[in-house]
Amino acid sequence: MRGSVDNLGSSSPIGMMLPAVFADDDLAQRFVAGLDDVLAPVLCVLDCLDTYFDPALTPADFARWLGTWVGAETDGTEPEPRLRAAVAAAAGLHRVRGTRRGLAEAVRLAFGIEPEITESGGAAWSARPRGAFPGDDRPHLHVVLRLPEPTPADTYRLDTLVAAARPAHMPYTVTVTTIERTSER
Repeated sequence: MRGSVDNLGSSSPIGMMLPAVFADDDLAQRFVAGLDDVLAPVLCVLDCLDTYFDPALTPADFARWLGTWVGAETDGTEPEPRLRAAVAAAAGLHRVRGTRRGLAEAVRLAFGIEPEITESGGAAWSARPRGAFPGDDRPHLHVVLRLPEPTPADTYRLDTLVAAARPAHMPYTVTVTTIERTSER
């Protein structure tokens, strides 16, 4: 939240803008100096307004709010660097929403790990008519995420994310498993 900041000077002190008759009036100058203390954070925000809309520069609490503006797929538990990356990528993800690439990118931004995506569809070209159709007869999407220490919350988060980013007509399943450790010799 924005609020008062100790020793923050105003970029436009009101005392300097008063008519000349109040320039030497100690009471008037002290009164408007109090208003300067209240208005200084507002003027500071307005002076730096463009940085509030840059996910890399905005304060963390505003980045979360900015994420709601752009429809970033966040749940409020991600670390700050991942939050900023999700907010920065949100507009681009909306362009590829419903595609395999868009789903993979949304999961990668949310968890920091590339998912394994299996889908039933396919595309093919044939010089002869009546060629075989690619893919399966029944549409289906399956997303597997391998995490170091999975929790039930991760499964719920992945399910929610896939439900929002998948093609609307596609039934899906999700699986969250532990990363298989291999022994190095």
